[in-house]
Amino acid sequence: MRSDEQAICELHSAWIEAVNAGDLDRLLTLMADDAVFLSPGQSPFGREEFSINFPAAHQRNRIGCVSELEEVVVVGGVAYTRSRDALHVTLRADGSTTRLSGYRMTVYRKQPDDRWLLDRDAHTLSVTEP
Repeated sequence: MRSDEQAICELHSAWIEAVNAGDLDRLLTLMADDAVFLSPGQSPFGREEFSINFPAAHQRNRIGCVSELEEVVVVGGVAYTRSRDALHVTLRADGSTTRLSGYRMTVYRKQPDDRWLLDRDAHTLSVTEP
């Protein structure tokens, strides 16, 4: 049987792969119905707004994310990760690229069927020099 820490690491990897693929359907299977996202300069938003904003961003941009897990902590049915992220966002219209980097803290909740789902996510990504 795999450990909860291993399950969280696999979920984190699956999330990043789905982000890079622009796979909204997959992302929705990895998040709780009441998930909340915190981004600098924005009000907190949930699953519904995520479902609108994510595909729109992928239509305008090619997005590539690399995420390095630095910490995984599991306490009962709740877990959190801290990761260092680097994001490349290339505008499809003209090919210009913006690079962002920073840290991310994600909270996961174990479901009654023993699956882990993303519950809360906050990041400090900001534009970096090329």
